[in-house]
Amino acid sequence: MSLLRLYTRVLDLLGKEARLGWILAGANLCLAAAQFAEPVLFGRIVDVLSGNPSTGMFASSSPWPLLLAWVAFGLFTIGCGAAVALHADRLAHRQRQAVLTSYFEHVMQLPLNFHTGTHSGRLMKVMLNGTDSLWRLWLGFFREHFAAITSVLVLLPMSLYINWRLAILLFLLCVVFTVLTTFVVRKTYGMQSEVEEHYSDLSARASDALGNVALVQSFVRIDAEVQGLRFVADKLLSVQMPVLSWWALVTVITRASTTITVLAIFTVGIALHQQGLTSVGEIVMFVAFATMLIQKLEQVVSFINNVFMEAPRLQEFFNVLDAVPAVRDLPDAIDTGRLSGLVEFNDVSFSYDGKRPAVEDLSFVALPGQTVALVGPTGAGKSTAIALLHRAFDPQSGFIKIDGMDVRGLKLTALRRNIGVVFQEALLFNRSIASNLRVGKPAGAGIHRAQGAQIRYPGRRARTDAVRRRTSAAVDRTRAVEGSADPDPRRGDQRARCGHRGQGQRRTRRGDEGAHYFRDRPPPFDHSQRDAHPGI
Repeated sequence: MSLLRLYTRVLDLLGKEARLGWILAGANLCLAAAQFAEPVLFGRIVDVLSGNPSTGMFASSSPWPLLLAWVAFGLFTIGCGAAVALHADRLAHRQRQAVLTSYFEHVMQLPLNFHTGTHSGRLMKVMLNGTDSLWRLWLGFFREHFAAITSVLVLLPMSLYINWRLAILLFLLCVVFTVLTTFVVRKTYGMQSEVEEHYSDLSARASDALGNVALVQSFVRIDAEVQGLRFVADKLLSVQMPVLSWWALVTVITRASTTITVLAIFTVGIALHQQGLTSVGEIVMFVAFATMLIQKLEQVVSFINNVFMEAPRLQEFFNVLDAVPAVRDLPDAIDTGRLSGLVEFNDVSFSYDGKRPAVEDLSFVALPGQTVALVGPTGAGKSTAIALLHRAFDPQSGFIKIDGMDVRGLKLTALRRNIGVVFQEALLFNRSIASNLRVGKPAGAGIHRAQGAQIRYPGRRARTDAVRRRTSAAVDRTRAVEGSADPDPRRGDQRARCGHRGQGQRRTRRGDEGAHYFRDRPPPFDHSQRDAHPGI
């Protein structure tokens, strides 16, 4: 994807904020015109003071009207610039959170085969880096970069109108700048993409190690993991340094061009003044134009550099955002509510790799209330059959029905609400115990008294009812032991949240088994309370 197309898509993600974006673009255009007026007024005042009033734009025989106009333009520039900065900042922050939420929802809806083949640490890194890149580009564009680009587009035509001979120097400066920047972008674009790949490898490797600390320490792999991470970091730096060198060269040349352009304007201006083709005020005016142009070109360089550096991150972000779920609701999918539970498999076949069948011509019927066991050796397809019923995948042939309806015609949420799931691995969110107990019924979250029986019953079974009665809010504020207690997803310790396929979620020591529900081990169970709690 080219930089232009990529940035066009960045602006498309503004969504409902696009209207405010157009307003900010108009304000930036007004800012560009006001900034252009200031050096013109400066030059006219110099002409008046030197006794050679000019004709044309802002012509006056007295310096006071020109000075008042300068003050008015200056105040407008300050006020408009502050308003643009404020609303650009708010726009960028609001839209970053909106896009982050949309990305999260999209990733959570992607099928299990996508998550199996994509490291969760990489997905987290893509989400955070991608939304941060969008925020920086939106904020920089509307706060200063769009004004800089607009100023260049306004300044060059107006300078031709004032004095085309001196304006040619400004055009030459822009041509040299454009050629140089284009050359560097083409030279380093592929290199920066390689840099971002190394960043992704670094994130995935660190997430693997931090999510499996018990494994690393048990097999004495700390040094090996550190060396492996250092090796990836060294490869990253070896690719990153040439990119930084090229852009440092652009920055130095752009700044050096300020001195060269100002000297050229003075040289040509003196020659033209001796021939009566320009005034002292116009020379001063074009020196101010050149200084402003260099400043704006530096901002344009910064903008292009930012887009260039963020491009690989944004490309990864858009690649995930463009991933289409293989299993999704059909346009006419229905929500049937509670189902009776008549399950039918009819000649169902499925293969993960298209070569070896995981399930082949599977047919059976399970009546409502009937218990059916799928028995077979490892790899026979037991888990796959249940995954097909749950629509983690869709069969390549045959069909599955519940209550006579093809499961593909049901909404995914409606289907999965009717299926109870017990995982082979212990999976816990790094949240309160109450939140984990209510995973299957999120509507009860935060409703302590109404859902009291549902929350207290597991407590009784775990013989923690005494603690539960003593501390009424313990279940809500106590975090599950498994997983990191650090709630900040930007930190390297992702553990249960970012460990690949739940590998980092089984770190509870046998000596801590009593702490699965509470951090403090409960007191011995008082058997005298048995009669008071017939549910035990």
